[in-house]
Formats: sequence, C-alpha cells, structure tokens
Amino acid sequence: MLELSGLRLGSIGLYCTAFLFLPVARGSVLLRLVDIPFEQAARYHVWLGHLTMLLFTFHGLCYVIAWAMQGRLLHEIIAWENFGVANLPGVISLLAGLLMWVTSLSPVRKKQFELFFYTHQLYVVFVIFFALHVGDFIFSIAAGGIFLFVLDRFLRFCQSRRNVKVISASCLPCGTVELVLSKPGNLSYNALSFIFLQVRELSWLQWHPFSVSSSPLDGKNHLSVLLKVLGEWTAKLNGNILDISEASGQNKLAITPPKITASVEGPYGHELPYHLTYENLILVAGGIGVSPFFAILSDILHRTREGKPCLPSNVLLIWAIKKSDELPLLSTVDMESICPFFPNKLNLEIDIYVTRESEPPLEEGNVDKAESSRVFPISNGCGMSVLVGTGNNIWSGLYVLSSIVGFIMLMSLVDIFYINRFGITTWWYKGLLFVVCMLAGVFVFGGLVVCLWYRWEKRMTAIEKLEDSKQNPQIVPVMHNDLPQRKSVSSRKIFYGSRPNFEDIFGSVSEQWGHANIGVIVCGPATLQTSVAKECRSRNMKRGSYHPIFHFNSHSFDL
Repeated sequence: MLELSGLRLGSIGLYCTAFLFLPVARGSVLLRLVDIPFEQAARYHVWLGHLTMLLFTFHGLCYVIAWAMQGRLLHEIIAWENFGVANLPGVISLLAGLLMWVTSLSPVRKKQFELFFYTHQLYVVFVIFFALHVGDFIFSIAAGGIFLFVLDRFLRFCQSRRNVKVISASCLPCGTVELVLSKPGNLSYNALSFIFLQVRELSWLQWHPFSVSSSPLDGKNHLSVLLKVLGEWTAKLNGNILDISEASGQNKLAITPPKITASVEGPYGHELPYHLTYENLILVAGGIGVSPFFAILSDILHRTREGKPCLPSNVLLIWAIKKSDELPLLSTVDMESICPFFPNKLNLEIDIYVTRESEPPLEEGNVDKAESSRVFPISNGCGMSVLVGTGNNIWSGLYVLSSIVGFIMLMSLVDIFYINRFGITTWWYKGLLFVVCMLAGVFVFGGLVVCLWYRWEKRMTAIEKLEDSKQNPQIVPVMHNDLPQRKSVSSRKIFYGSRPNFEDIFGSVSEQWGHANIGVIVCGPATLQTSVAKECRSRNMKRGSYHPIFHFNSHSFDL
C-alpha cells in the first residue's frame, strides 16, 4: 500500500513538474502571448513549487517507510538499476529539491536572500538526476516546460554577457541611487517594465530586479532606474558612485577610482501599457515603490504633449513615506518641462503622507531641492541587448523553432544510429542522452540563430547611429541634455503624521470623477496592497448603479 501510494504521489508530482518551470521563463514567448508578466507569473511558480516538493517528499517518504519495514532500506536507497527506475539518482534529486524548498520559505528568503539565490541554482542537479531517476520516456512528460525554461535561460545568458554603458549615476540625499542606462533605439518597453541588474564589481552572481522609472518617450537611447539603499549590495553601489564623483571632482589621476561594470537582463513586463486604458487612475505607492509611477506620469505627460492616444484624464498619486528626506525623489520627474500646459488637459493630484514626522522640518522649503552627486559618464560599454524582454518577435520565434527542430533531429539521429543500433536499454542512460540532446539543440541550433541575431542587432544599431548623425551633425556620444532634469514638482499636498485613509479617499474621488471605472495600481509593501485591495473589494460590492468600479492592479515584485 505504501509503495503504491508513493508511486501515485510521484506521478502527480511529475505532472506538476511539467508546469513548474514555465512561470520562471522571464522572457518566454508563451508568457508574452498570454500577457502574463514575469513578476506575476513568479507567484504560480511559488505555489507549484510548494505543491511539487510536498508531493515528492511524501513520494519518497512512502518508499522509505516501506523499505524500512521490509528491512532493505539501505540496499534500496543506493540501488542504481540499469532497467527500471534508479533509486539513488532520485534520492539525490529529492535532496537537492528539499534544500531549494527549505531556503525558499519566506522567513529564510527575506532574511538570507543570497542563501536562497545560490541554493536555487541546484535546479540543475534536480533536473539532471530526475532524468536519471525515471528515464527518458517518463522524463519526456515534464520535458516540455523544462525545455522552454532552458531556451529562456540560454538567451538570458547571452544577453547578460554584454557590458551596458551607464550614462550617468546620481546619489540622492534620501539614500536612493538613480542610474541612466544606454539602450538601442529599437529596444521597446513600457512604463511598467522592469530589468534585472548586475554590477560585476559588487558580485558576479547577484542579479537584482528594479522597476524602470522612465517613460519610453523620455528618450529612445536610454532608460532610468531608481535603487533604494537598503542592503549591502546597494550600499556598496552607492559608495562606489560617491567615490567616483569625489575622484572626478578632485581630478585624482594617480588613484584609480572604482568602476561600475553593469549588465542587464530584460526589460520584462506587460506587452501592453494597461495604465493607459483607464480614464481615471489612482496610483498608490509606498517608499521606493513610487519609481514605476514616475514612469507612468512621464508617459502620460509625453502623450498629452504630443497628442498621442492617452485615455487618463484624472490621475491621483498617493505616496506614503516614512520621513520627508525621501521627497527629493520627486525631482526625478520634471512635469513642467515635459508638458508645460498639462494642468489644462490633465487633472493631476499628488498627495504625500509622511508617516513618521508630525510636522514639517525647518528646512522644508529646500528638502526637495537637495543637491545630488552626479557623474557623467560612469562606465564604458554599449547599449542593452534586445535578445530578451520586449524584443523582436520574429527572431524570438526563429530561435525557438530552430532549437525545437535541432532537438528533434538530434534525438532521431541518436535513436537510429546509437540506441537502436547498439541495443541500449538502460533507462538512466537514455534519460541522460535525452537531456544532452535537449541542451545541444538549444546551444548549437539555437546558438546559431543567436549569433545571426547579434549580427542583425549590430547592423541595425550602426544604421540607427548613421541616421542620427545625418539628422544631427553636431550630436555628441552622450546627450546630457536628453537626461532627466532636476526640478521639483510644484503641484502637491503633504500630510504629516498621518496615513492615507483609503475609505475617505476612494469615496471622494468616486464622487468627483463620476461613474467612469477607476484603475488602481499599487506598488509597495504587502500590507499596503492588502489595504487597498480590501477597500476596492468593499467599494465594488456596495456600489450603486452610478458609482465607478475600482479595478485593482498590483505592480510589486517579490522573488
């Protein structure tokens, strides 16, 4: 009974594994077709991961108890049979999975993120020994999702090898770093995109996600991100930028200042800018969660100025911060310069709640005009690669198609000229050959398409630069005047010593803005998201026929 139960649990876990890797394929064409961005798809991976490891744990436990009852536990655990299921590879795969599972639990992940990140690389051990455990035929049930993940992982690896030029870096007095990164003009993204950033001087393995804080209409050759100094990695980055600023200011040629070698994966996010589909828009942010909303505001203002399709006419930004020293973040968006006449066409309100200060500081008049340390340029390199994220769908399709065809060809050749010819029947060995053919199909056949894609991208970049030079003969390599200016936002209200009362706020806007539906986007702590979601649900359940529907959207990212 125990062995039969273990077999059934393992079979169910196998089908869960078939979907386990799909949500973490960041640039997957499949996710883009169904318009599920990676930051939301990652939740499904978490749920599936818990379910899969729970099933596999009980799968192994049932067999362990049965073997112990029969007095052959050690013999069965170390058994590596040539025909049928090999037990020892299954034990190794299960142990790797358990280690990943334990370190991914919320208390460990939040306090020891690096431990979680590094142990999660054991997925390689988990997959390979899983194939050795069950053989090629059973492994093929779960191979589809794993194959799509390998496709995405190889493409991300190729993209991340490029050194991206950091056009400028700013250290704001509120403990926030702004980086302006170079990108090619043909790389598309929207105001709700995000990127993964690596700085090799800080770590060769760590990648951190950051929301894009600039609109794609701010400039076709750069994008900006805001980084809050919260941990060791961001603190080191902030220190390096300050050292570079000090060295360049004092012309210390004898001392080599620290460098910043940046690599980027992405951008990822929604294919369509859904923030432009609402006539009325409420943006709720907590702390540094305001950065994607700066991109939204800039996007709306640019579209208003240029007369492009832009549905939002009423926008309310609610920003909750702990102390007023975070107010200089508002200087990263110069609304008056983007669209001088926006008050005539856009009803924009900015309500700021300073929760841990009961009254304004003495220097309130200058708090949002504090000077920042800024460096131009800060590193050498080139623009971001367009291999993943919101890149070219034609090249992405060719890459996927060539990898699949290559895998099928290799499996057919191996089966005809090796397995059948020499009469190979060993399950674990055939499972190993299956994995090798799958990887070779991606690396060899898909790699050929990637090389051609790189050459095409290089050619398009050269053509773009040539056209820009013809249109602007006096252009310089780094257009400092094309970067965000440093002016404060004048239209705002600041409330000290209080938190936003969403019941009053939502009631007020529903009366003022009429019955048109209201889009609500939240980016911040889980408690803030819960409060806003609860109020939206309450309003929708109690609403009358002439009251708006509140559409709740979350933009928070949590690995």
